[in-house]
Amino acid sequence: MSEIRALSYFVAQIDDLQKWREYAENVLGMMTNEAPGGGLYIKMDDRPQRILIVQGEPVCYVASGWTLAGKKDFDALVARLESLDVQYRREDQAFCQQRQVNEAVVVHDPCGNRHELTWGYLSDCAPFISPQGVPRFLTGDMGLGHTVLPAPDFEACAAFYQNVLGFEMTDIFNFRPAPDAPPVRIHFMHCGNSRHHSLAIAEYDVPSKCVHVMVEVDSMTEVGRAHDRRVANNVPLSATLGQHLNDRMTSFYMKTPSGFDLEYGWGGLQVDWDQHTAFEFTKVSIWGHDFGVGQQEQQ
Repeated sequence: MSEIRALSYFVAQIDDLQKWREYAENVLGMMTNEAPGGGLYIKMDDRPQRILIVQGEPVCYVASGWTLAGKKDFDALVARLESLDVQYRREDQAFCQQRQVNEAVVVHDPCGNRHELTWGYLSDCAPFISPQGVPRFLTGDMGLGHTVLPAPDFEACAAFYQNVLGFEMTDIFNFRPAPDAPPVRIHFMHCGNSRHHSLAIAEYDVPSKCVHVMVEVDSMTEVGRAHDRRVANNVPLSATLGQHLNDRMTSFYMKTPSGFDLEYGWGGLQVDWDQHTAFEFTKVSIWGHDFGVGQQEQQ
């Protein structure tokens, strides 16, 4: 199992921080605050931030932040990077203060996706009080949720995540955009927690540099309330309500201000990895999840 415990945070970029502030507070139901060194913290549990928004261009997803159990695991992973001749950069105190961690190194996968490997998160134990009355998001040891990243150089990326970062395969989907089209591979991977997948990679590129991120609430009622807030705030829908076949998540997808999608869901599968067998599933969802509505919104 990977030394990586969970997706701790992600970083996105926007030309106007206010767009993310309004989206986070009014639609997601999360708290916001100013980040040291500039930027916007988005808070969804007792940690100071699970999402960091920085100002700049292009408008896109910037980085995935992964937490390790402690310094021993952190040093072991850095040693593996060195032994495999993987380039990395050790970040300074100002960087770590903004990310609210003790130490951090940055690596890039073969497609350029940026990963911030950290240990020792800082916590002031300040409570999460949702501006929209969301009782809680499912985080803790499972991390903030999951991220799905573009990997057009698929073989190299799959090898990097499994052999370098230590992720393990959960399951596989071979997407066929048309009956006679070649399959587009999507691999779902897990790390040191029970969430069905913390990472997935898809065999195509996207301008936003992220396919989607997922956050999870503790009831279907909260998914419905978030959907109502999406409508009230005119946020484009990317996929209708549905339930996935592989992780059993009931969710809908919507656009973020930084261009990638966000899945807002409930009921995701938690797995006993000693009992799990990897498999290939042949349809995305048991019901719903019409992604055609997202294409219609763009037209």
